[in-house]
Amino acid sequence: MLLNTSKQTDLKESDITDQAIYRDRRKFLQKSASLTAVSMAPSFLWPTIVSADISFENIIKSDFSTKDELTPIDAVAGYNNFYELGLDKGDPKRNAHHLKVKPWNVLVSGECEETGEYALEDFISPAKLEERIYRLRCVEAWSMVVPWVGVELGPILKRFKPTSKAKYVEFKTILDPENLPGQKRQVLEWPYREGLRIDEAMHPLTILAVGLYGKELPNQNGAPLRLVVPWKYGFKSIKSIVSINFLEEQPPTSWNIAGPREYGFYSNVNPDVDHPRWSQKRERRIGEFLKRETLPFNGYADEVASLYSGMDLKENF
Repeated sequence: MLLNTSKQTDLKESDITDQAIYRDRRKFLQKSASLTAVSMAPSFLWPTIVSADISFENIIKSDFSTKDELTPIDAVAGYNNFYELGLDKGDPKRNAHHLKVKPWNVLVSGECEETGEYALEDFISPAKLEERIYRLRCVEAWSMVVPWVGVELGPILKRFKPTSKAKYVEFKTILDPENLPGQKRQVLEWPYREGLRIDEAMHPLTILAVGLYGKELPNQNGAPLRLVVPWKYGFKSIKSIVSINFLEEQPPTSWNIAGPREYGFYSNVNPDVDHPRWSQKRERRIGEFLKRETLPFNGYADEVASLYSGMDLKENF
């Protein structure tokens, strides 16, 4: 047992997806002043967050961690995009109790030799938990620095012996419309799904997170298991994963289905490729007043740029 504890054509923008999503993405621009005010606020003004009670022991400090200043826990756990729990940034925290995370199983299928459904503890074991302090850059042009607790994805995937046909990895989140208020509305095609090329999934920077700030992952942050790919926009980091599927062909992904002009399959952080409705050249880190320049690949270019050698990064956004 590893968990040793003591506890994202030519249609009009408004036609691309459900009006609820269209309005929600517009809010980022319409309410930039209020976002600025929130990001300037001291931590005691954030809504109080009740963190997960269970702390992890014997966490390895990773050399991959950034030295950037951490975003306060109340901001990380109180300002979220998790549409299964609501459209507003505060909805996931308010509705977190609707997500039932124990027990939790992960189904592994597709182009691999070892398939089946695994309890979370068995799925993760015997990997060792690491703290990975990563930058998180949202497509909406805000960012955070989060101390994730998790495991490297690549070695876990190798355990299932993917075949030579396995070119992509598809992830799906929980489908529970009876309990998850956001899934009662057709704002996206449920369940939420994401995908990576297999070499992206196998890259040492790619992790599965089970916690943050040394404790179990709060429900609003994607408990009990979420993907973290730090050089991509945050919506690629799918939450509450219940299915991993090895595929020969590129899988459809939720935000690309909803808005193909706006959200590509790769979705690497690229300040030279603007979102159709706003610039991606700068970002506002939560907790700061001034915007900062967005770095290519979110500052991880040295580690991951070689994955895209020869690709047109403006065409393959």
